[in-house]
Amino acid sequence: MVDFVFSFPAELRAAQRELHQVRADLRSLLQELPWSVEAHDGYTRPEGHWYPVQHPPTSGWTEEQQQAVTALRERERDLAADIVCHPHRAAYASMGRTVAARSALKHIDDEDSAASSEERADSGHGFSTAA
Repeated sequence: MVDFVFSFPAELRAAQRELHQVRADLRSLLQELPWSVEAHDGYTRPEGHWYPVQHPPTSGWTEEQQQAVTALRERERDLAADIVCHPHRAAYASMGRTVAARSALKHIDDEDSAASSEERADSGHGFSTAA
């Protein structure tokens, strides 16, 4: 049961959604890139090491890849600062609900998708999870 409903301005909701997307894009890009930013001969940890690791030789990241990662990290930082410093937070701070409001905003898409699923089920245009 929800005992408190948070209402966020559209620009704050949009910034949170963009932050989620930027982080997903950055994670995806980093997974595709070589393991080392700079060229490296590669290495293998000695046998018997508690955590075996083997990295192949790499030519490193290209200038374009480095710029893409830098741009995404800068955008991530700017969005996070905009969200944390948004004036709307003061409304919940006075009620002692700052942490709960931040958590609710982080999961805004979870709530929206759950609500839209319920609306579709209620309208007969979706699926029902009832057994």
